[in-house]
Amino acid sequence: MRRVKQKSPKKVGDDIAKATEDWKGLKVTCKLTIQNRQEKIDVVVPSAASLIINELKEPPRDRKEVKNVKHNGNITFDALLKIARIMRPRSLAHKLEGTVLEILIREPPSLTVGCTVDDMHPLDLVDKIKGGELEIPVE
Repeated sequence: MRRVKQKSPKKVGDDIAKATEDWKGLKVTCKLTIQNRQEKIDVVVPSAASLIINELKEPPRDRKEVKNVKHNGNITFDALLKIARIMRPRSLAHKLEGTVLEILIREPPSLTVGCTVDDMHPLDLVDKIKGGELEIPVE
């Protein structure tokens, strides 16, 4: 009988920490795939709130020490479009415009995070998009 060397849980935890270095201090979902006793760690498409906080480029905080953080900052409209393109596979919208509106309204991370987009409140931006003043590219 052949004995196969297994990785300790600590090493697997270290591998997960290494795979999620870009998202330090934020909650992201990881997918752990084990095949032939080899693990593979993938970061699943993060939530819109995590993407917005990452785009604000704030220094990482320890979630255990700092509670109820209010993020205030400003992101550009191009950054919002980039986030919408990343979120596109998880979106229920038919067009990119709908995905942008989902980020701003339905799943309101921009409201709960507390950031503005080009120095405008997210709901003002929604009014401009729905009114036709602001064009969103097709894809």
